[in-house]
Amino acid sequence: MSDNLRVISLLPSATEMVVALGGLGNLVGVSHECDTPADVKILPRLSEPKFDPDGTSREIEDRVRAVLEEALGVYRIDGERLKALKPDVIITQSHCQVCGVSEAGLLAAVEQWLDYLPDIVTLMPTDLAGVWDDTRKIAEALGREPEGEVFIQRITEAMQAIAAKAHQAGTKPRVSFIEWLDPLMAGGNWMPELVDMAGGINLISRAGEKSPWTSFDDMEQADPDLIFVAPCGFELDACERDLREISQNPSWQGLRAVQSGQVFYADGHHYFNRPGPGFLTSLKILAEIFHPDIFPPDNFGKWKKW
Repeated sequence: MSDNLRVISLLPSATEMVVALGGLGNLVGVSHECDTPADVKILPRLSEPKFDPDGTSREIEDRVRAVLEEALGVYRIDGERLKALKPDVIITQSHCQVCGVSEAGLLAAVEQWLDYLPDIVTLMPTDLAGVWDDTRKIAEALGREPEGEVFIQRITEAMQAIAAKAHQAGTKPRVSFIEWLDPLMAGGNWMPELVDMAGGINLISRAGEKSPWTSFDDMEQADPDLIFVAPCGFELDACERDLREISQNPSWQGLRAVQSGQVFYADGHHYFNRPGPGFLTSLKILAEIFHPDIFPPDNFGKWKKW
């Protein structure tokens, strides 16, 4: 990779991946949500939401829907800053129009503000294999293919070791993974694979498919032993706030997992919903919750029991 290569990442997971591959010094700009590692916080921000991102799940959902009725995306790009940074590579995504700057939004900004076409790397993972394929895309764009293969091997071997240990447990909890609380959404894409690797049985959603909207009726019919909550974009405090609201709902109170005290929640902003290096910690969190007799709570604080 050329030391002069100028890279913009418009996705937190991609920013983490660039750094993991040794490209921190090439990053010249990031998205408004990129916050790890700490070194990237000083970099120029290229995006901002068109809606107020603070509030409950329902408030945010309503605002996003309102924006999408009037626009193709929910984020705007700072065109002047984009032009000034003169990127060689820009990393974006086409997986979810709510999760980050869309490919269509980026292309429109590039056409308007740049008089050349940088290398645009578009990520679209739907499962773990897709995440590693996207890692290779980033590595190729950076000229760091060998580093990419080393990283993938290291993290997959570490995850497989956890999975092998988890599957030694005598029982497998039946798990409902909740990715959004109001309205209810089950965790799809790579989430079911993480649940399986951690020694659980995933309910409602399917691996490789987008996260589906669900309901209390679906939850009651699935009858999970354990409910795990990791809302997209929410850290622990925000998750706690929404859990307090939903816990007042009689339908929630009637679920067997709730009555038996088997509800857990985690930082979905930095883990689970970021398809990249954080997956190793995400898997450890689930293993610690599902099988506390095998895995010590080393990551408690990133997750809690409700």
